[in-house]
Amino acid sequence: MSLTELIAGVEAHEKTLRVFNADDGRVESLREQFRDRNLTVAAERTPSGRPAAFAVLSENGEFVTAAGVEEVLASPDDGADPAFDDEAYRPILDHLDETLFTSYHSDQMVAASREIEDRAWRVGEGTLYSGFQRLSVLDEQLDVYGRLADGGLDVHAYAAPDDDVPGHDTDLTIHVERADEIERSWFVVYDGGGADVNKCALLAEERASRGFYGFCTYDPSTVDWIIDHLESTYGLLEPQ
Repeated sequence: MSLTELIAGVEAHEKTLRVFNADDGRVESLREQFRDRNLTVAAERTPSGRPAAFAVLSENGEFVTAAGVEEVLASPDDGADPAFDDEAYRPILDHLDETLFTSYHSDQMVAASREIEDRAWRVGEGTLYSGFQRLSVLDEQLDVYGRLADGGLDVHAYAAPDDDVPGHDTDLTIHVERADEIERSWFVVYDGGGADVNKCALLAEERASRGFYGFCTYDPSTVDWIIDHLESTYGLLEPQ
């Protein structure tokens, strides 16, 4: 299975958020909050109109979890963006970490990437894997990734050749790969430094000009799969 196939697998599992007994304003707020997720928000009412304003998340018709509407609305400042803040996640948001996001632009992708990079920096150990699509893009981020590599992390950058390999005097490992999925994919994956609770990943592919489709996740097994794929497909990664 490729990175593209993993994204397609997540895309195929659309979730439904059924919002019961809430006013139109709250329903529309939830639709706006999840407007760029592979999620259907449906308004419904119970016969009695009780309990007030609750939401039920389901996948393929199967119950996943439920929570009060206000709890779901009490999200981070921009609920549409991936957020890697443990305290920001409540029951329903927990189960949306592998819900596909659609048509993210470069600024949103950079913001999501910075969340993972910051987590890796704060933990201060472990391995960070980042896909930049092309060497020219990596060159623009070389200062940031050089600092990460010199800060105690084992950092690996992947890019397709469209320019010379950028020169640097850091511990950053650059992988030049002539592979379609490397050229199409933007990913940042952190192995957690030995702790499952710290594992996180962002994976997306460019389907339109600078329009990215993909997902973010805290699921250790998904993070491990991406790492295993990178290591087995593009060589075992050893610290410099």
